[in-house]
Amino acid sequence: MRKRLIVSAASAMALFLAVPASAADFQPGAPGIGDAYYPTYGNGGYHVSHYDIRLKYQPATDELEGTTTILATTSQDLSRFNLDFALNVQEVRVNGRAATFTTSGEQELEITPARPLAKDSQVTVVVRYKGVPSTVKRYGFTAWQRTPDGAVAAGEPEAAWWWFPSNDHPSDKATFDVSVQVPDGNEVISNGLLVGKSSKAGWTRFSWRENKPQATYLATLAVGKFDVTQDTTASGIPVYNAYSRDLGENGDAARASVERTGELVDWLSGYFGEYPFSSAGGYVPNVKAGYALENQTRVFYGPKQFARGSNTSVVVHELAHQWYGDSVSVAHWSDIWLNEGFASYAQYLWSEHEGEGTAQELADYVYASHPAGDKFWTVEPGDPGADNQFDSAVYDRGAVAIQALRNTVGDDAFFRILKGWPTEHRYGNASVKDFQAYAEKVSGQSLGDLFTTWLFTPSKPAVGPAPKAGAGGAASLAARSDAAGADEPQAVVEPKSWQKIQESHSVHADGH
Repeated sequence: MRKRLIVSAASAMALFLAVPASAADFQPGAPGIGDAYYPTYGNGGYHVSHYDIRLKYQPATDELEGTTTILATTSQDLSRFNLDFALNVQEVRVNGRAATFTTSGEQELEITPARPLAKDSQVTVVVRYKGVPSTVKRYGFTAWQRTPDGAVAAGEPEAAWWWFPSNDHPSDKATFDVSVQVPDGNEVISNGLLVGKSSKAGWTRFSWRENKPQATYLATLAVGKFDVTQDTTASGIPVYNAYSRDLGENGDAARASVERTGELVDWLSGYFGEYPFSSAGGYVPNVKAGYALENQTRVFYGPKQFARGSNTSVVVHELAHQWYGDSVSVAHWSDIWLNEGFASYAQYLWSEHEGEGTAQELADYVYASHPAGDKFWTVEPGDPGADNQFDSAVYDRGAVAIQALRNTVGDDAFFRILKGWPTEHRYGNASVKDFQAYAEKVSGQSLGDLFTTWLFTPSKPAVGPAPKAGAGGAASLAARSDAAGADEPQAVVEPKSWQKIQESHSVHADGH
């Protein structure tokens, strides 16, 4: 027995000596993921695969307490790592052992595990926390919106910090389970499918699951008194919509718009391919914010979107994001054109469908309406900068750039690009350069000059987005507006759909 013990000890020592990493090899993960627009957002050293979020929320007092379990894999030898979070943390455990933690900066939660974490390790992080989210501001704002009967978390580029700790950057997508306990009589709305609902002792727990990779800013939470409608699309996709009961005169217009979600999902599938998620829908809470946001499977609509009546155009815009932005997410925030340009162009296609102006007429109108000296042309949609990330040029010039692409490659190649791109990068991340390469592959054309002119030049293109010669009147309009002098706005007819499109392009103006 003694001899066997000695052999075992020797074997253990040999294994210890064989481990290549020394204490010096374990380094802290970066406090930011490396995005030029938001250097402190996200974190380095690991990748998340799943968030399990369990909360208890009291609408009357806005008190939130919860436990989030994060499943991750290390990408380096880690001595310490960060999460992005703003509420008060009570306890952190890493792989079952208590970890030390502190905070730094605006939203950095620094965690030091009891044992260093080797590269390529599977890691389980448990964070217990409590707070009143509406009282917490970071960078001078809060993405947590109080309502008369509850609260909503919905914001871009940040919203997660006020209700769950995360690696908060769209390049690190994960699946989600969200389970929330609220007083009886309240509803809880989140992403994906409602997979459980149970009541006990005056409290009801709602359990939601999003089983496809999701960016953290697209995770949403709403609690309050809602009227809920459930149905399926003609193609069989479950649709879950909800409306605050106190929307007042905006309520009917909101329902008349959002209840068309199923129809519009099927319509968009004709252009973008198979719908990428297990459910669809939206909700309209009683908030002051006027924007809309493409939360994955469960779009947030501010009631002001419907203050002038029904607005299917904004529903088209946000649903288009389910392909362009949610399923295929930006690699960096500078790639925002891939989200907003294509969602805006979907509205152009809807305008054509409704007989309220063709995509060419809309593109011509944008081009002719802005003289060369207009600040509109100084924003580069392909890399607008953090201050201009949601500038109207990203939406409007961005959509005109897509019409210019269509005119350059022809309809056959264009619509193959439009449908093929979300399939090529489904559930992943991509950049503007990736899209250019894909468009060149499908079309067989070199498109560098086109992309440079429309996306990366801070001045008005010398020639508008005209179709090729022989395409008819729309081409002559672009030519006339250019020939008449680019320094003056041209007298062109405003397409009927334009005002609704512009209303929806205010979506992110007050997003945080």
